[in-house]
Amino acid sequence: MESFFDYYGGTVRLSFEKGKFTIEPKHVLVICRMGKHWLLTKHKVRGLEFPGGKVESGESLEQAAIREVKEETGAALAHIEQIGEYEVTANSESFVKAVFYGEVMELNKKAHYFETDGPALIKEDQLLPQLNNQEFSYIMKDQVIKRSLEFIMDLNEKRHV
Repeated sequence: MESFFDYYGGTVRLSFEKGKFTIEPKHVLVICRMGKHWLLTKHKVRGLEFPGGKVESGESLEQAAIREVKEETGAALAHIEQIGEYEVTANSESFVKAVFYGEVMELNKKAHYFETDGPALIKEDQLLPQLNNQEFSYIMKDQVIKRSLEFIMDLNEKRHV
């Protein structure tokens, strides 16, 4: 398990195993890939970020992840898997997010994208160097994204060997 601080100084603990925290995840973050690109969404307030959000009543983590990707980007996923979880603690309150990796099957244009301005594709080798730019959401600026991308790259490398 790794620990670090988020953009606002909260303590973050990241694990690439399920069930390592005392509270259940109630939020999802979905790192999406479409070919040689990462699929992000442009949040109307925060800027560019991977899709994600709250799990609705009666919904599994995976169902929430699939729904959030479709709502925020219009994408249908060919594959999705949970790769980890992270806990954020700030002001004596904590929450846990489940981290998913999804591979996009198709990207469909939508009339509206809920709280976002829709999808944004970024070449896979251009994302990490840009994360500190102002057009990216604060959610993208801590080690969760960097470490998760590294984990996904290692995972894909092992699968294709």
